[in-house]
Amino acid sequence: MSAMIPKSRLFTKYPRTYLQNYIGLYSNQLSKLPTLTLYTKDPCPLCDEAKEKLKPFEHRYIFEQVDITAEGNETFHKLYRYDIPVFHFNGEFLMKHRADTDFMEKVLKDYEKKISNKS
Repeated sequence: MSAMIPKSRLFTKYPRTYLQNYIGLYSNQLSKLPTLTLYTKDPCPLCDEAKEKLKPFEHRYIFEQVDITAEGNETFHKLYRYDIPVFHFNGEFLMKHRADTDFMEKVLKDYEKKISNKS
């Protein structure tokens, strides 16, 4: 016969304050990450190649992808139809046609330095 565990002891391994602190720290770190937006379409072999080149950096930003051919994205289609892949960093144009890893490293370092100075 198995022993019954009282309900009051079910969640004692990780007390509420520990979990709240952990979640708070994690969400605080996420909020400090910059956003890298890729304007693309399907298929886009150059976009796939660019994403692959940027994989070593993926833990340092939040990645968003915008399909310029999707309904509602007509403005992006007009702007970027001949230039994809196009990358924006925190809403600002970053690069197009190819992923430049040296430039990406510099941009991320500058951003991380700026954020650490604010703390």
